[in-house]
Amino acid sequence: MEERHIASVDLGSSKLAVCVARIQGNDVQVIYYRETPSQGIRYSYVNNPGKVEGVLREALTQAQQELKIKIQQVIVGLPRYYVRQESASASMVRTDSDSQIQESEVKTLKSMALEEYPLNDSKNEVIYGAVAQSFSTEDSLNELENEIVGMTAEKLEGNFKVFIGSRRHSINIDNVFNSMGIAIAKKYFTPGITARAVLKEEQMENGVALIDIGAGVSSVTIFKGKILRYYAAIPFGGNSITRDIKTECNFSFELAENIKKAYGACMPGKLSALGEKSIQIVDENDEPTAQVTVKYISEIISARMKEIIEALLYHIQASGYASEDILRAGVVVTGGGAEIVNCANYIKELSGYSVKIGYPRRFFSCEDCPEAGEASAATSMGMIMAAKGDKMLNCVNEAPARRYWTAPKPADSGLASGNGDAHPRSVSAEERLTPDVNPEEKPSLEEEAPVPAAVEEPLTEPVIEPSVIAAQEEDGPNVFDDYTPEEIKEAKMRKKEKQRERKPLPKPKFKWFKHIQDSISKAAGDIFESMENEEI
Repeated sequence: MEERHIASVDLGSSKLAVCVARIQGNDVQVIYYRETPSQGIRYSYVNNPGKVEGVLREALTQAQQELKIKIQQVIVGLPRYYVRQESASASMVRTDSDSQIQESEVKTLKSMALEEYPLNDSKNEVIYGAVAQSFSTEDSLNELENEIVGMTAEKLEGNFKVFIGSRRHSINIDNVFNSMGIAIAKKYFTPGITARAVLKEEQMENGVALIDIGAGVSSVTIFKGKILRYYAAIPFGGNSITRDIKTECNFSFELAENIKKAYGACMPGKLSALGEKSIQIVDENDEPTAQVTVKYISEIISARMKEIIEALLYHIQASGYASEDILRAGVVVTGGGAEIVNCANYIKELSGYSVKIGYPRRFFSCEDCPEAGEASAATSMGMIMAAKGDKMLNCVNEAPARRYWTAPKPADSGLASGNGDAHPRSVSAEERLTPDVNPEEKPSLEEEAPVPAAVEEPLTEPVIEPSVIAAQEEDGPNVFDDYTPEEIKEAKMRKKEKQRERKPLPKPKFKWFKHIQDSISKAAGDIFESMENEEI
């Protein structure tokens, strides 16, 4: 059986994680996992591509030397913050109301929802991805995708959650890997991907809130009926706690981070005898410079953690899914912050939900990389799990170039097609403005023709990023699946037929509903923004 490798890069606010897995059939073995302190990343997005490139180049070089392979393409996560959630609805009139609804028709409806969604600022925004919520016909309402396929109907309507992020943040990721000569095989919006790694199927079916406490961003993702229903993030996490310890105890950031990891705990009243123990800080000459009790450190951590948890609980309440009858599986907490002692108990005390810590489910073996089984590695493991179904993906192979257009149609949407040209190459912002050519046929700088002004027009259209954010299997329901050339051709033929038959069959109608936050949500958002500089 052919052996291949998948390499993932998790661009976190405090750590940059490189993971390499060996895939052989259904067997997944993590052979490399390293976390490196990151630079140039703020709130999970690439703020300084130059600094990120320096750290990432060293991290990937170390992985290649240890494994004796050459990494030529990777999968990478998109930012979790500065992402807004919108609602969209699209409908179409079918050409044959007596025929059964096919999977290709559902995919066409999904494509319409992404392609035609009206971005507020298409020059600065991109669609990170979307999740199908439900489908309806004139006879059935709110059906899941696997239930609607096979029904007969004259009209098909779908409801979707669309996740929109910053175009600049996405381009910065491209720039980093372009400079290194490494292709981006897939980009993932990671909330659903992380859930894929830590949640069980019955939890997502019965209703669960996944809290991911990272270094710079904490988020909550709600699942019900195996579908991602709600997502929200706040710009606070483990780094906020570290800064509080640094300020209160007059330590360096590095020392405060080490103390947090070694002695950090929530709920100081539950520490028993440990709370009275003291931590003595000495200098390079073994001379004592400071002394602090474990209980005091716990009080600092608990104060900031309470703010983070209450902010996330506010979003759970605002989602409309807060009832215990809906969230029957309670809360699962993951990420580096989940490893703080008593974190799960503290969330349970503040929320009343049952709370568990989410570690990556062992769909893989990692005997030589025990760190891959920790909660902080959940996103990396989720990306590996999401990408392993792509049989064409092998990080040691050079990624074939493919057309990557700013305002793609379904055929050029940047979604993997499953063929030999499945993986979009990483491109710079300037390259996005020019049509693709064969690298061997590209003219020299002296011969290169000027770019026509007309190619700048697509910048006004929505940009569809390659992303999978639902927590199902690669080919499972409710994901914006990849399109085969045959499906694309079939969709175009149906569209032409509809245009020729305008009188007997009206053109597809679209209805769009935009989610507008109320004034209370806006006020709370302003409070969250100001928390960053508060002191305990």
